[in-house]
Amino acid sequence: MSDRRARKPAHTIDLVLLTAVGGQLAVLLARSPDGREKWMLPWDAPRAGETMEAGASRIAKALGIAEPSWLEQAGAFGDGKRHPSDADVSIAYAGLVAMGTPSPVGGVYAWFPLADIPSLPPRQRLTLDGAIAAVRGRMDQSPVAFKLLPQMFTLTELQQMYELLLGKRLHKASFRRALQSAWLVEPTDEWRSEGRGRPAQLYRYSPRKRRPAQRGIRLDLLN
Repeated sequence: MSDRRARKPAHTIDLVLLTAVGGQLAVLLARSPDGREKWMLPWDAPRAGETMEAGASRIAKALGIAEPSWLEQAGAFGDGKRHPSDADVSIAYAGLVAMGTPSPVGGVYAWFPLADIPSLPPRQRLTLDGAIAAVRGRMDQSPVAFKLLPQMFTLTELQQMYELLLGKRLHKASFRRALQSAWLVEPTDEWRSEGRGRPAQLYRYSPRKRRPAQRGIRLDLLN
């Protein structure tokens, strides 16, 4: 990232990009160029005439990883806590990157499991927590978990993605019932071995067109 310390921007766009790494949910962090913190969320100031959405997409593309499969605004933070830019307000965007995406090279960016996050600038720590909460709040309204998966997946893999995003274990039978009532997946003719048991059938995301606009799994059915 370029040196943006010359002048204080009015506001910034901060990215919280999440993916699955080694069975854990991980966030992409960037090395700090000023030494005040070792790591921080990727951020930049919007350019003249640029919308927030366009700015978030531009920052994501500049990271040198796969383009996020899902990217939405997750809130604004301006509580007086310190940000690397010293800007008064930061607009957070939460994004998901499909699992299996190659790790960044060059040492500037790295994926960190949420359970092992290094110290972040105070406002960015709040931004990270707020973005994760926003993603979880979208899970019963949008097919968020599917954005982390390849085109074909097993039902076990899908449940694991829901568990990673929700941060809790789910009962297998309850999850399968909720998934069946959501009409979101269809089986394929392909199977994959999952350990010593018999192979598991692969599925794809294929919501029923007659279903109402809601396209997530109702979280209340998972309890």
